Amino acid sequence: MAETRKASRFIVPVAVAGVAAATIGLVPALAASGDPDLPEITARQLIEKIAASDTQTLSGTFKISTDLGLPALGGLASGFGSMDGDGGPSSADPSEKLTELVSGSHTLRVAADGPERQRLTLLDGSDEYSLIHNGDDVWAYDSKSNEAFHEKGASSGVPEKDRELPGTPKQLADEVLKAAGDTTSITVDGTAKVAGRDAYQLVIKPKQSGSTVESVKIAVDAANGTPLKFTLSSVEGGKPVVDAGFTKVDFGKPAASEFTFTAPKGAKVTEDAAEKGEEAPGDLPKGFEEGLPGLGEVFGGAGSGKGPDVIGEGWTTIAKIDTGAPAPKTDEAPKEIQGFLDSFGDKVTGKFGSGTVFKTKLVNALLTDDGKVYVGAVTKDALVDAANAAK
Repeated sequence: MAETRKASRFIVPVAVAGVAAATIGLVPALAASGDPDLPEITARQLIEKIAASDTQTLSGTFKISTDLGLPALGGLASGFGSMDGDGGPSSADPSEKLTELVSGSHTLRVAADGPERQRLTLLDGSDEYSLIHNGDDVWAYDSKSNEAFHEKGASSGVPEKDRELPGTPKQLADEVLKAAGDTTSITVDGTAKVAGRDAYQLVIKPKQSGSTVESVKIAVDAANGTPLKFTLSSVEGGKPVVDAGFTKVDFGKPAASEFTFTAPKGAKVTEDAAEKGEEAPGDLPKGFEEGLPGLGEVFGGAGSGKGPDVIGEGWTTIAKIDTGAPAPKTDEAPKEIQGFLDSFGDKVTGKFGSGTVFKTKLVNALLTDDGKVYVGAVTKDALVDAANAAK
């Protein structure tokens, strides 16, 4: 029990990988060979085309590969899982299962029929995991464990107007380009063939130095404006952080049977804990809505109770959090956790004192020895500069 409490103090630095996942949009994409010859189009016109797209129905298969540049977890992940005394949530819980998409390569099937009906199936050899949204019901089913998860009233709290793109295509294009300002370059860079369809390549790049993002490329269907390709590349080079996309796509209406689900006989069915007024596994503890008052407890202190301060703007925005307590010493961590932290953490010093930068290819975090955290999609040097300037 003592080891469990001791290990829990190191969850936050290890969870830097999870922070990276929150910055990644999963737009289906996969480029094929043979660039089509299409009429020229400007970036503004292409953004207008995306905004004007009214694709309500589609089905297809896409692949996604994610490489955050993290060391392998090995037995560490199971070690964290064992710290949950009640055995953890259902294996069909989407909040647990879909975290698999933040690493490795996966094949998925997708179907959609308007804002009220979608289905996504994650294929893993002969096993499948399906997430089905049909009106007020969301079902998830894991064939490997024969477990199902059910949530009722999934769309009741989302007004119909909030499920649509705001404004006209022209208004949206103006807002996107206005928001880009001096920090972003938006261009059209040639064409591509995606799942047999002609597409334009929209390229978005930071103009600021210090960002970990080299570029974002979105392949846009030339006929209907639907995004077909998403590639997020890091300044570190190598494999893209995210490379995801359609291998097959059909914009026809899927069969109604795609969105119906009945739990198989003998399946264990878990109802969403929120419906029963319970705190669901993985939910933020009460009180976290007003900032991060509990963060300091993870590091062994009381916490400051304040939300993060924002430093900079655009692609080099950094969030600063004061945990209110000195950072734990990695040499006090269990051996498995210590090895993991050492493998993706760099010791740094500066006017701020000393600390450790935990690195991914996208999001980096500086944890100072006096308990301050600087995190953003910026380089190690940018974090150190921000800590020095804040001193």
